[in-house]
Amino acid sequence: MNIGEAAEATGVTAKMIRHYEQIGLIPEAGRTGSGYRVYGPKDLSTLSFIRRARDLGFSIVQIRDLLTLWQDRARASSDVKRIASEHIDEMKAKMALLQEMVHTLEHLSAHCHGDDRPDCPIIEQLASGPGKEGCC
Repeated sequence: MNIGEAAEATGVTAKMIRHYEQIGLIPEAGRTGSGYRVYGPKDLSTLSFIRRARDLGFSIVQIRDLLTLWQDRARASSDVKRIASEHIDEMKAKMALLQEMVHTLEHLSAHCHGDDRPDCPIIEQLASGPGKEGCC
């Protein structure tokens, strides 16, 4: 199967497949006599694994570790769970930060008159610089 077919079968773009090869996340594909990449069932399984992991927001480093564990039949499931738990903690921290950002923007937006006057707490807050509370 060529790279376009592998991309279609796995949902990973050809550009990303080449990138994953370049960074060593997947092994270099076999080549035809004319130099075209050739992918087999094992390659497709690996690419699908990567796609699902990326869909869940795992980083490349985490995916590399998960791939190593996936390929190691003597692995301890506790190692896999540790990676997943760390990722959950990271996502929860990001969610908290996003909630804080939403709260701040809702507050600023509620205090902006949204009329023809130039006074705007949103602009004032953005212009006040980092670490300064500005108007709110």
